[in-house]
Amino acid sequence: MTYRFDRARSRSDVLGAEVDADGTNFAIFSDNAIRIELCLFDEKGETEIQRMDMPIMEGGIWHGYVPGIRPGQPYGYRVHGPYEPENGHRFNPNKLLLDPYAREVIGHTEWDDALFGYALPGDDTTFDERDSAPFMPKAVVTDPDFDWDADRALYHRWCDSLIVEAHVKGLTQLNPNVAEEDRGYFAGLGSDAVIDHLHRIGATAIELLPIHGFLHDRHLQEKGLSNYWGYNSIAFFAPHRGYLKTGRPREMKEAIRKLHKAGIEVILDVVYNHTAEGNEKGPTLSFKGIDNASYYLLSPENKRHHFDTTGTGNTLNVAHPMVLRMVLDSLRYWVQVMHVDGFRFDLASTLGREPQGFEREGSFFAAIRQDPVLSKVKLIAEPWDVGAGGYQVGGFPWPFREWNDKARDDLRAFWKRDQGMVPAVSERLSGSPVQFNHSHRPATSSINFLAAHDGFTLWDTVSYNDKHNEANGEDGRDGHDHNLSDNMGIEGETEDAGVNGSRERRVKAMLASLLFSQGVPMILAGDELGQSQYGNNNAYCQDSEIAWIHWDKARGALTDAVAALMAFRTETALSQIQWATAPGDEGRGGPTVTWHHPAGHEMTEGDWGDAGLSVVAMRVITPKADVLLILNAGDEGDFTLPEGSWTKRIDTALDPVACDEIVQGTQRLNWQSASAYIRA
Repeated sequence: MTYRFDRARSRSDVLGAEVDADGTNFAIFSDNAIRIELCLFDEKGETEIQRMDMPIMEGGIWHGYVPGIRPGQPYGYRVHGPYEPENGHRFNPNKLLLDPYAREVIGHTEWDDALFGYALPGDDTTFDERDSAPFMPKAVVTDPDFDWDADRALYHRWCDSLIVEAHVKGLTQLNPNVAEEDRGYFAGLGSDAVIDHLHRIGATAIELLPIHGFLHDRHLQEKGLSNYWGYNSIAFFAPHRGYLKTGRPREMKEAIRKLHKAGIEVILDVVYNHTAEGNEKGPTLSFKGIDNASYYLLSPENKRHHFDTTGTGNTLNVAHPMVLRMVLDSLRYWVQVMHVDGFRFDLASTLGREPQGFEREGSFFAAIRQDPVLSKVKLIAEPWDVGAGGYQVGGFPWPFREWNDKARDDLRAFWKRDQGMVPAVSERLSGSPVQFNHSHRPATSSINFLAAHDGFTLWDTVSYNDKHNEANGEDGRDGHDHNLSDNMGIEGETEDAGVNGSRERRVKAMLASLLFSQGVPMILAGDELGQSQYGNNNAYCQDSEIAWIHWDKARGALTDAVAALMAFRTETALSQIQWATAPGDEGRGGPTVTWHHPAGHEMTEGDWGDAGLSVVAMRVITPKADVLLILNAGDEGDFTLPEGSWTKRIDTALDPVACDEIVQGTQRLNWQSASAYIRA
């Protein structure tokens, strides 16, 4: 069959491939192209069956309606224009390009020199005439219909939330309770086994490492590795095909629908700061060949080079209105069509960069905040990038929440017995008000965590003094050296029961300090099981048992502890949206807080300056309870409770950690433990 454009039905208002009852409208933005060809392929995406010149261009949008094209049709683009690297233009119609708005992708990138716009091994000013189509994945026209069965966003309150950061494959690949054929896929993510576990620990949301279509770097594949984490996006509207057992996006919809029915929100880690095409020496897969000068930031000194604030080779130019529109269209697509509940923005400082640097009132944040769809969902910033002035913890506008690495570092340092940490830890227990209590931001602005995908797992912070990244093939050069870890006497795994017992005790206490804190807690999936990556603190390339969660090695005492701690946090309403105040201060309904010394008096200025003090005690009066929280990073010792009768409810030195004991007066604190008391 030969297809023809129907110009009378062509539309420029919706980008991508939009199907209706009679055919499909195609639209793509390129401000500097002089001609664009739509290329249609057979059902397997292997053989090109027809090329068609896009018939209409207005405002930089090239569009055309094709009667008869139905869902399942693979396609791509060839874009003509000047090849002038010195002016930022890298058009090469020999390169098949992926639609930036592709909703589904068929096939995988097969690394070949033909994927590059210039002639390897020459420099990037040369021009390559080889056809890249045989090595490129193809976009697919998709059917948007899906029975959501009245599904909607859940909108859990921030103060009620526990987020679990997880990897679609890593969470399920070794889970014996997930059907074998579903492991590693969205089908497994939506399984009863995963949902039951999330319910057990009190999780309200799962935050997924990148699931947008991404690329496995050539240099990694040549070493037998892969881009496991997925921070290398190339398709901002399509689920990564490797996570789809069926190859179809509806599999992801089915998983989300099931998670929602179980009360679990789905948050996506999204990477709009850069793409998988790298710098000027990288491949030409999509944006670079469609309109390099519009989609990317280029060096102001020489437009041949990309301007990189992300450490990945390029930076997406979200200051361009059509690039910003693409990002916003993508976000709305995931909310409105795929029903996700929110986003965590990777290297979010890059998205706030204006000509003068980071701007919290910049165009990207302003667009999000006024958007009637996006302003309502959960928004989380990773508040840094690698550019000058990129570290911006506390600098993002409401309604964004932010990853708080200060909480991670201070809590780790406190529990490994660094001296003088009591003042800093009191800040973290309070929700880090120095960073976040300004500009009318709520006390839930801080996303508190002890470990995330990047760095040691929580168990490895008590098992390794040094990183062990040999499997990454970079001779140990990769990964952070500032891990704030302590192996507690033996480097790595051991059969020593004493060392393992001490490690378990510290981890339980660390988890308690996280769940006792104001703000929003986030746990790295597997930390509630005692997951180890064998000292690898940069497992980005390890699609292997180094990074997959070992359910068969789960330490049940840790899982039970998280469940009990989260239940206690919920029961006592420890987390509040309003900032805590001292008794007698005028607040707005938030909790009141006092700080107590082990000797039985409230903390004095001299006490705060005591570098040898290893106990932090915070009394919090919430609308539901009067709670005393005690963190003891040191040895066993006495603590005199405030006057009156108290019920001891949590002691992480015990197994289980939940207890119910009426106490008063002076109590013996267990070494390296966290405890909680409710006023009787």
